Amino acid sequence: MQEEKANIGNLFNRIAPTYDKLNHLLSAGIDKRWRRKAVKMMRRNENVLDVAIGTADFAVELLQQSKAAHVVGIDLSDEMMRLGREKMEWLNLQDKVAFQHVDATNMPFEDECFDAVTCAFGVRNFVDLDKGLLEMRRVLKQDGELVILEFSYPENPLIRFCYDFYFSKILPLVGKWFSKDDTAYKYLNSSVKHFIWGEEMCNHLRQAGFQNVSYKTLTFGIATIYKSVNGDQ
Repeated sequence: MQEEKANIGNLFNRIAPTYDKLNHLLSAGIDKRWRRKAVKMMRRNENVLDVAIGTADFAVELLQQSKAAHVVGIDLSDEMMRLGREKMEWLNLQDKVAFQHVDATNMPFEDECFDAVTCAFGVRNFVDLDKGLLEMRRVLKQDGELVILEFSYPENPLIRFCYDFYFSKILPLVGKWFSKDDTAYKYLNSSVKHFIWGEEMCNHLRQAGFQNVSYKTLTFGIATIYKSVNGDQ
């Protein structure tokens, strides 16, 4: 898995053309509701960094809900960002988003330069989670807010059984059929199954320096929103 993470940009370049359609199909559109809910929890911010922006679905939600005046989006997949730029142009939002090829664990930005930092379905792909979280904390203003939306693991045994079956059998099969990629969706399954969630993730956020950390599970625990508001809430 670490080898795949080290080449994560190439992996997402390969599946970029079918990524959005397949995501929405495989989640029955629930992923859209998750993004809306995560953004709705945020306050209004001027300058937002969206880590692992991909095809920019989360950035679109930020702008359409007026939770960001301007978004800087970083990613290691040029092809995903190319599709994100096309999406922004189609929505006439291109002037409000800047895409940059940047590694989340080694950002070129100054300290405390963003009002908010967001990341949707990206932190589990960091080669070094703690280093990435430290970087996100470094570039966030002292009174800024962090919102992370990520897959998690259901605690209910029946839901977990169905979840495991879906992610290990259905997802790789459909993913391969749509994207013609034999390994990418196997990695996506493994990356979810072996990632941390809940209070363990919150502890990593606190160790990185985030304050007032909380989390909210979505859809039987399949996804989780993590939030931190530094300084006074």
